[in-house]
Amino acid sequence: MPVDFETLRVRQDGAVLFADIAAPPMNLLGTALVRDLVSLIQRAEDDAACQVLVFTSADADYFISHVVVTRINEYREQAAKLTGEPSLAILFRHLSASRLVTIAQIEGRVRGAGNEFVLACDMRFAARESAIFSQPEQGFGLIPGAGGIQHLTRLMGRARARGDVERGRLRRGTGGALRLDQSSAAHRRTWRVRPVARSSDRRFPAAGRAALKDRVNAIALAPADDFRRDSDLFLECARNPETQRRIQIAMTRGFQTHTGEMALSEMVGRLAAG
Repeated sequence: MPVDFETLRVRQDGAVLFADIAAPPMNLLGTALVRDLVSLIQRAEDDAACQVLVFTSADADYFISHVVVTRINEYREQAAKLTGEPSLAILFRHLSASRLVTIAQIEGRVRGAGNEFVLACDMRFAARESAIFSQPEQGFGLIPGAGGIQHLTRLMGRARARGDVERGRLRRGTGGALRLDQSSAAHRRTWRVRPVARSSDRRFPAAGRAALKDRVNAIALAPADDFRRDSDLFLECARNPETQRRIQIAMTRGFQTHTGEMALSEMVGRLAAG
């Protein structure tokens, strides 16, 4: 795939495509990264030789931090170029339903829509000592709007999903919240992910694998309308004056900066006090 992306470093190894996320300063899910993800998915789906997509991060502290809250309309427009709908929720659901086998190799923090992105992938591998997962939206008066509610409720059950999302609870790579397919130390993660990617590439015929994924999704993947409803509610909440106030306070305290968000849970916890 001889294409230069602004926020992805891409290389192909047989039928496996590796995409290293490199969107400084902290892999925020903004206009450029969404644009590049859309282009990557389009090209991979159009290439019959490509069967597997593996996502990694060039930043040891952040896999995907969350969306750029000041660029919501812009990144939604980029998402529409693949699905026809200006919605990250529908973009990520498209990835879940894709014929491609998708794998996230996770190091660092993955929050909000970043967490929803890895939930949309078929498999997730996490480094024990560095991977941290959370949905911090409730601290701002928002809800997860890109599929997190749908996936987490099915993975964790009603009570745990509601409790974790409501509290914005952090979970490390060893936690069971995401039903991680494998959790490994950093020096072992690569050799565990690559064999899985390559076996997905060639062990079974592509048509049978696609049919299996379709039937599993028929049971476990929520209907598109449920994703649309969450996306719409996220936008409604984002227009709430109290949400806007909290976002503005957070921005003055280092929100959306690489170092400022290393202790995001503490920052969010102090927003109510102003």
